[in-house]
Amino acid sequence: MSESRGAPIPSDPGQDELRHFMDVPLEISVELGQCLMKVRDILQLQPESIIALSKSAGENVDVLMNERLIAFGEVLELEGCTGIRLTDLNNPS
Repeated sequence: MSESRGAPIPSDPGQDELRHFMDVPLEISVELGQCLMKVRDILQLQPESIIALSKSAGENVDVLMNERLIAFGEVLELEGCTGIRLTDLNNPS
């Protein structure tokens, strides 16, 4: 009976390859909304100016990883800080 002395075969080869990348930092950002503004309006912006965004209060926000949409969430206050509760994951087809 011969015995194999190679490396153990991982249960999921793709998962084993990913372990090398588990500590790589990725930028996560949350998009609260967008708007179009004319240059003349941008030049008139001052402290305390208000910019109306495309999303209403309480509406889901987009969660992006390296500028790609990965999830949706709702804004909440968490111990004096702003946080996001994920409501849905984006599954691109």
